[in-house]
Amino acid sequence: MKTVTLALSFLFVSIVAMAQEKTGVDITVTIDNITSNEGKVLLGLHTAETFMKGPGVQNLQSSIEDGKVTLHFTNVAPGNYAIMAMHDANENHRMDYQANGMPSESYGMSGNDMTMGPPSFDDAQFTVNNEDLEFTIRF
Repeated sequence: MKTVTLALSFLFVSIVAMAQEKTGVDITVTIDNITSNEGKVLLGLHTAETFMKGPGVQNLQSSIEDGKVTLHFTNVAPGNYAIMAMHDANENHRMDYQANGMPSESYGMSGNDMTMGPPSFDDAQFTVNNEDLEFTIRF
């Protein structure tokens, strides 16, 4: 009887531990125009404070299959964010540049603004409220 009681207690504790309440929204990002399956795609979820200054508040990476990736940021708190993505073809975890200063690896961001010059947070930003979001980013 003690064994059954102990087993049921462990089962109850396991169920309670797994039943975590969702504290934010999920953001699904799809990139479907990657030119090769070499390397990885790196994604960063950024605030105005982290944009173009290093790692984001959440960072993801994925292998590429058939020129496409789908990644998920989870439990994102309400606020203003931007997503930056790059195809790290040589897997050195940084953007590579040509001699003239132009990026030699593909990149993109939320808002899909691909104007000349460095990206801006204002052009890429979006607002997270209470609903899950989906984005397609183009390189």
